[in-house]
Amino acid sequence: MKLIRIHAAGEPEVMQLEQSALPEPGPGQARIHIEAAGLNFIDIYQRSGQYKVPLPFTPGQEAAGVVDAVGPDSDSFKPGDRVAYAFVLGAYAEYTLVPVEKLVPVPDQVDSRTAAALLLQGMTAHYLTHDTFPVHPGQTVLIHAAAGGTGQLLVQMAKLRGARVLATASSPAKLELARQRGADETFLYDDFEAGVKQATSGKGVDVVYDSVGKDTFDRSLNCLRPRGMMALFGQASGAVPPLDLQVLNAKGSLYVTRPSLGHYLLTRDELLRRAGDCFDWVARGQLRVQIDREFPLSQAADAHRALASRATRGKVLLLPGD
Repeated sequence: MKLIRIHAAGEPEVMQLEQSALPEPGPGQARIHIEAAGLNFIDIYQRSGQYKVPLPFTPGQEAAGVVDAVGPDSDSFKPGDRVAYAFVLGAYAEYTLVPVEKLVPVPDQVDSRTAAALLLQGMTAHYLTHDTFPVHPGQTVLIHAAAGGTGQLLVQMAKLRGARVLATASSPAKLELARQRGADETFLYDDFEAGVKQATSGKGVDVVYDSVGKDTFDRSLNCLRPRGMMALFGQASGAVPPLDLQVLNAKGSLYVTRPSLGHYLLTRDELLRRAGDCFDWVARGQLRVQIDREFPLSQAADAHRALASRATRGKVLLLPGD
């Protein structure tokens, strides 16, 4: 089988297409024939060495496909079942081994490309809008990077929960895409603070969902109402500098949290609930998943460049099974 292997951290070219023997599933494992793998910024951080991973490794933490074989004590799934998973390294491959406890069933109404594009980012948008700061009807939220894969899903889920959505992006075309997903008002990054204050008559928003980080963080705090929450869940522009907690008092007894999806998937019930909600909304036509570009496995380096360019408008996929 073909797979991508990284032997030393570095630029996209360090990802090499190699041949390997087909892996055999052990106890509690299933072998998955991967039909589509989703790219995420953590893949770039791990490839570059920003996040340390034991070498060599096959990148990719999200995929969808078909169960090809199961190991002993793995009777939850059987060959032929359509599944998806997240948070297991090795998705840049034609086949991979996954603990069955990490697999979720994919309904017939959702194809594998959509499932791979949805799972990690969809569950991220789910925990942010349902648990980190549970959105209620009538509240106003600010979503940065609203034209990206997670941003588009955040906009839609916030609207499903009855919020007024203010959104930012880097270009007029991306702002239009955010509006198509339901954003009520949109702003370019350069002037979003003034725009939010005008849109809220100076009151501020209830929550900011921020995956951008350094370039937006300070101005986002200025957009919050008293006792509002900053949910910082990414750092696409760089890490936020250390924060003097007295600033939170001065700006209105604000809350700041730095959540991650793994802490909102502590049980299998949580995994099935979040994934099930996301797939159900897609099947019902209530949630639209935007796939921006698809690359064959051999062009993984080009896929990373596309994602890092921040020029994408939705999910980037690798197609190992094609």
